[in-house]
Amino acid sequence: MSEHDFSRLRAAMVSNQLRTNAVTDTAILAALDAVERDRFVPADRAALAYVDVPVPLGNGRSLNAPLVTARLIQDAHVGPGSSVLLVGAATGYAAALLARLGCTVTALDSDAALASAARTNLEGAGVSVVEGPMADGHAAGAPYDVIVIDGAVEAVPASLWDQVKEGGRIVSGWNDRGVSRLVRGMKTGGSTAMIAFLEVEAVALPGFAVPQGFRF
Repeated sequence: MSEHDFSRLRAAMVSNQLRTNAVTDTAILAALDAVERDRFVPADRAALAYVDVPVPLGNGRSLNAPLVTARLIQDAHVGPGSSVLLVGAATGYAAALLARLGCTVTALDSDAALASAARTNLEGAGVSVVEGPMADGHAAGAPYDVIVIDGAVEAVPASLWDQVKEGGRIVSGWNDRGVSRLVRGMKTGGSTAMIAFLEVEAVALPGFAVPQGFRF
């Protein structure tokens, strides 16, 4: 496909997939229209870049569908100057969107090959890409205004909430016994609670198994 074809498909993604599914923030829509998602998928799957489906990346990992990432970022309520930890950097697409919105972004992934791809794809974007267990977060950069978990987890561990500022937020996908939802929560008075805001398929992230006896 040509650059013109991808540009046309990207515009259609924004107008037909995202605007019609409650992605209404104009800054986010502009970022989605500007960031070339096709650069963040394997070349042999470029035709899927602007389709609202997860894109396989190899090693059991996939890039979230555009709607999932867009809704997570919208409900994170980020803006210029927001300090954001992105958990599940994958190839860097969500990090590129957050950087385009003016956020200070640390992008974390446990997969060495994906972290390397993200560094290459995000060169010049001002994003710090780090490698390590995703459930541990990145304490060296804490505290964060927002943590965006760009995938579905069985639980958000205390280790991540510990890295959020008072009044800060976490948005995430949540895998609840085979049903995937998007959830958001705020840290207030040391207390945390997550509420669901959209039932949609989100790709699973490794390393977030629920401890026995744990309840979300």
